[in-house]
Amino acid sequence: MKDYRLLDLLRRGRTPHENHLIDGLVDGRVSRREFLRYGSVLGLSLPLLGAAAGLGLMPGPARAQGAGGVLRVAVDTPTGAIDPVKTPDVGGLVMLQQSGEFLCMDGQDLVLRPMLAESWKPNDKGDVWTFKLRKGVKFHNGKEMTADDVAASLNRLADPANGSNALSVFKGVLSKDAVRKVDDLTVEFHLDAPNANFPYLVSSDNYNAIILPADYAGDFEKNFVGTGPFKLEKYTPKVGASFVRNDDYWGDKALLDRVEFTFFADIQPQILALQGNQVDLINQLPVLAGAGLLNDPNVEIISIHSASHYQIHMRTDMDPFKDPRVRRAVALSLDRDKLVKGLLRGRAQPGNDSPFAPVYPSTDTSVEQRKQNIAEAKQLLEAAGIKSGTKVPLATQRFQEVPQYAQLVQNAAKEIGIEIELNVMDSGAYYGDAVFGKSTWLDSVMGITDYGHRGVPNVYLSAPLRSDGSWNAAHFKNKEYDTLAAGYVAALDLEAQKAAAGKIQKLLLEETPIIFGYFYDHLSAVRKGVAGVEPTAMSQTFLARASKK
Repeated sequence: MKDYRLLDLLRRGRTPHENHLIDGLVDGRVSRREFLRYGSVLGLSLPLLGAAAGLGLMPGPARAQGAGGVLRVAVDTPTGAIDPVKTPDVGGLVMLQQSGEFLCMDGQDLVLRPMLAESWKPNDKGDVWTFKLRKGVKFHNGKEMTADDVAASLNRLADPANGSNALSVFKGVLSKDAVRKVDDLTVEFHLDAPNANFPYLVSSDNYNAIILPADYAGDFEKNFVGTGPFKLEKYTPKVGASFVRNDDYWGDKALLDRVEFTFFADIQPQILALQGNQVDLINQLPVLAGAGLLNDPNVEIISIHSASHYQIHMRTDMDPFKDPRVRRAVALSLDRDKLVKGLLRGRAQPGNDSPFAPVYPSTDTSVEQRKQNIAEAKQLLEAAGIKSGTKVPLATQRFQEVPQYAQLVQNAAKEIGIEIELNVMDSGAYYGDAVFGKSTWLDSVMGITDYGHRGVPNVYLSAPLRSDGSWNAAHFKNKEYDTLAAGYVAALDLEAQKAAAGKIQKLLLEETPIIFGYFYDHLSAVRKGVAGVEPTAMSQTFLARASKK
């Protein structure tokens, strides 16, 4: 039975977009999961969200039993200095988020949870977002966090002069000095254009976006000053780090006394260390390399559906891929179900050649899934005038299962008469300077590139696919696509997002500048007896609720 007093309370003072979401929950058009996710994006308060969805308060990580002890974690060696502005790699980002925190956290269910911000809300257009900050938060140096720190932290990331790794997220969204203090506990973000998913871009989804003191001077490795439940005890480059419980933390204190991280250059030594009881947790476990642990009775595998994937780009401005029929033919040569079952051991979901992964609520699932069709692929190549035996170079990186994936792509293309010549190189050589003209990745005729998870598809829609995208390795220039992508980003309504997504999905199936073959799960491995570990598909590992028997 509906409680109309609660519905009236929910609707009171809300924008049309918010009331449309509430009405969708009532009449069944919007699921509870979608309501919780998009309600948090629109800034509806947690108690009202929970009451309306009939679920109580927003779900958080379950509190683990027991307290104290030391947890030992295996993680990839950071590739450089731990710098909140520039750190791009998994090992580095795990170090950042042990002591640093974000305005909000994107959980495993893709629902945003408050962290340093208690709430957030857009204006009617969605181009100004107001965040209310948590009171009483202290940095590890004893200074209280205010709006000055938040504005300085995020303006620092949005300033091109600083070379921030977050610029790939903020380009066209948030410009330099667009974050403004309203009062000590309120900040406003004045965006370049309306953006319904903006809170995700300042959440844990943007792993550089931890909040630092306003006077941060670029010396993070000296003290790791943040606001988190753990504070630095010791950091040794290329070796490891240890953190201890922050007893002055603003929230529930961490259950563990200490967390010790050991850095590894490869996954196999991590697996041996877990099997030998030298570590308790492997932060990120690749499927192929970690296959032996998947059925180990002493190990629990934490598996999270994600939007992580490998993009196969094809240069739309170079032969033979100038003709979209050739690009579609290569895409049709792949057997995606076999890729998922064989290469990924079932730990993935088939891709449909767009960034709209199955995990996203806005994905239009009515768009037909592309399947392998060798006969149609050969017909397309014949119509395009491509002769059997045409040679195409493909460059990629030596990373996780990418070399094996490249070989499978090579074998599939051979079935339709295209001879792919593989060039598998170290990641550093592949990415180069990561700018056009100085990067094998961005300059190659065909390539396979790793893309980590995001809670919303905005970055995937812009950086590798927009005409002016900073990662547009396919050199794809399509005005209709640019317009559709901008429309998706601006849509505050879930139904409008789905409608825009459907049009984008169909256009990309037709054009196919990039093959999205599958979206792989994020795996972490923990020893039996360890509880409360909360990994994210971004390869972060939150340990405040972790415990060890």
